[in-house]
Amino acid sequence: MKKILLPFICTILSTAIFAQSFDRNKLDSYFNALETNNKFMGSIAVSENGKIIYTKTVGYSDVENKIKAGDNSKYRIGSITKTFTSALVLKAVEERKLQLTDKLSKYYPTVKNADKITIEDLLYHRSGIHSFTDDDDYLSWSTQHKSREELVKIISKGESEFEPGSKFSYSNPNFILLSFILEDVYKKSYADLLQEKIIKPVGLVNTFFGQTIHSKNNECYSYSFNNGWVKESETNTSIPMGAGGIVSTSSDLTKFIEALFSGKIISEKSLDQMTALKDHFGMGIFQIPFGEMKGLGHTGAIDGFSSMLIYFPEKKVSFALISNGDNYNNNAISIAVLSAVFNKPYDVPDFREYVVTSADMEKYLGVYSTKELPLKLTVTKDGDTLIVQATGQQQLPLEARSKDVFAFDRAGIVLEFNPEMKTVLLKQGGGQFTFTKE
Repeated sequence: MKKILLPFICTILSTAIFAQSFDRNKLDSYFNALETNNKFMGSIAVSENGKIIYTKTVGYSDVENKIKAGDNSKYRIGSITKTFTSALVLKAVEERKLQLTDKLSKYYPTVKNADKITIEDLLYHRSGIHSFTDDDDYLSWSTQHKSREELVKIISKGESEFEPGSKFSYSNPNFILLSFILEDVYKKSYADLLQEKIIKPVGLVNTFFGQTIHSKNNECYSYSFNNGWVKESETNTSIPMGAGGIVSTSSDLTKFIEALFSGKIISEKSLDQMTALKDHFGMGIFQIPFGEMKGLGHTGAIDGFSSMLIYFPEKKVSFALISNGDNYNNNAISIAVLSAVFNKPYDVPDFREYVVTSADMEKYLGVYSTKELPLKLTVTKDGDTLIVQATGQQQLPLEARSKDVFAFDRAGIVLEFNPEMKTVLLKQGGGQFTFTKE
């Protein structure tokens, strides 16, 4: 739910062939390196045929009180909540409480173009409804409780961004409204519906709709990294509702998605509808490739939490990652875990820093451009820290890795400078782009 800027280039997972056994000790070493160097706090789980084959939790649930996280520590999962909500909506269709062709005007006529927007449009993010979570003032009130009436009023104020059904555009209000519609047709709270239709039947012991975070309940706070872990603000869950309000564990998430794909939550027909892609997006689910395999799942981000859930139907393998503090690239972590499980090569990262003085950095400073991408890189310094900023994006502090090589681990960015040629090579997600100093 929190507005996230993805630096430079979006990446996807790559390379794998499944194998039954893998080197767990190496994967343990990978996470130990992340934890020791304050790169990641969180939990991951991998299961095959419904059985957990690897799980790992590192970091703290409460940094201030030095409470270590464990296998049953609970994290906010952000937009993975939308997969749960989609399942609830399709369950409501099966139970004849809803139809996918129902118009939004039947429930919330004040929303722009409500007479043209269907339940299906909401599920597919094809409504045209403006996402208030993208607004500049959103973070100023996101920690405050909002009533249904207040949220509907906020959503209704937004202008329609396109003709409903004409294209895809991710918008959190779609699933907030679906939460309210579910409550309307069942006359029960979203939290109770979640418990009745999914949590209890599947046996999810550490999953629930979130309220105020309490470490005594084995819940995790979330953090950003700025010379140490800094506690993030806490979104009031009355706002994200079924778009981002669920709390869970990595093991529970693998159990949920396996139940979803095995017919324990919705019917095969409903699952086929849910996973039918339009513009690469299904109903609260999308395709996440890993090499030649096509996984299905969702990602999430709320406050300092981030998450990823993937299911590979052909292999009956599921993977879940939930983080309450990342100072590294979660996509790189996911690739490493899946590479380990599928017996593909990966490296345990070496975070030893190469010492570079402020005077040494002078040769790197300047503005760099390329014909390959519509952006420029502005390289500056702050004391002994080299800083890069891409056009229209935030400044990123870089860490020296070796002579002329710097990195921003959270986005998987590596910059290799060539002062003599006045160039810098940007590497990210398998892509390489050469920029020249202007």
